[in-house]
Amino acid sequence: MSDWILVTGGTGYIGSHTCVELMRAGYEVCIVDSLVNSRASVAARIARLAGRRVELQTGDVRDRAFLDRVLSERRYAAVIHFAGLKAVGESITTPIRYYDVNVGGTLRLLEGMSAHGVERIVFSSSATVYGEPRSLPLVEDHPLAPSNPYGHTKLAIEQMLGDVASSRSGFRAVMLRYFNPVGAHQSGILGEDPAGIPNNLMPYVSQVAVGRLKELAVFGNDYLSPDGTGVRDYVHVVDLAHAHVSALVALPRLQGATCVNLGTGRGYSVLEVVSAFERASGRPIPYRIEPRRPGDVAASYTDPSLARRLLGWRAERGLDEMCRDAWRWQQWSAANAAEL
Repeated sequence: MSDWILVTGGTGYIGSHTCVELMRAGYEVCIVDSLVNSRASVAARIARLAGRRVELQTGDVRDRAFLDRVLSERRYAAVIHFAGLKAVGESITTPIRYYDVNVGGTLRLLEGMSAHGVERIVFSSSATVYGEPRSLPLVEDHPLAPSNPYGHTKLAIEQMLGDVASSRSGFRAVMLRYFNPVGAHQSGILGEDPAGIPNNLMPYVSQVAVGRLKELAVFGNDYLSPDGTGVRDYVHVVDLAHAHVSALVALPRLQGATCVNLGTGRGYSVLEVVSAFERASGRPIPYRIEPRRPGDVAASYTDPSLARRLLGWRAERGLDEMCRDAWRWQQWSAANAAEL
């Protein structure tokens, strides 16, 4: 009998791709999602790509009665925890909401896991816990100094998981610090679907290419980079999905709570991404230069060596493939808006 994995936030961007790869790897998946930032229709597309049904339980992880019901229905081998809010700008204007949803939600989840004997968790963390890089590439023992409430909540959750692991010898946690997730499933039917003007570069560029937005805003062209624009480590979402499967496999042989960076180890500037997307789409991407945004750093990229050593994982897809898959998804979603 296959192991059951509880995936919170499993209809979201990274969560949905991870559910596909989990099911392809032979796991059974139950998704818990409030659908605040995603849609129930995603579950049908996950099932279509995985070749079998996925279970979706609609509810909030902060609701202990709901969570207890879900956790009591079967024995779960592990939890993969994606559920949470993730917009840096929004976290600055509504910090209490971010602490309530992100930290409070994880606290309720850990209480539920403890009550039902679930001792393994993979947590969706972020490279924002590092703040302004003191040195590059970023490695896991770099000082932690997040510069916004979103990053603070991620760090608080990492600390919480570490404290739980210290208190219980059988508890295992892997905290995956993502750099910049981009791209989409190669089928074109699963991808990032932000509401309103996107917060992240790739969906913004995609929407300009497809004609939903007039032009791209590039925030700052006076950084110390080859073309003056900010440099980031972009990693394909399907590579990230595979990393979660690798983390599940590695959990039994790891001790306590472990932090692992996920990236390619290579940084690309904003304008390099724009050029790659123009090649992928065959369309020009008009842009305008805006002032730097508060809190943005000049460059951020990782050394992915620890992920290779501990998880046996490395990113396989390059920037051109990231852009091709994102463009394929953008075209499909524009043509199939009624299905979303």
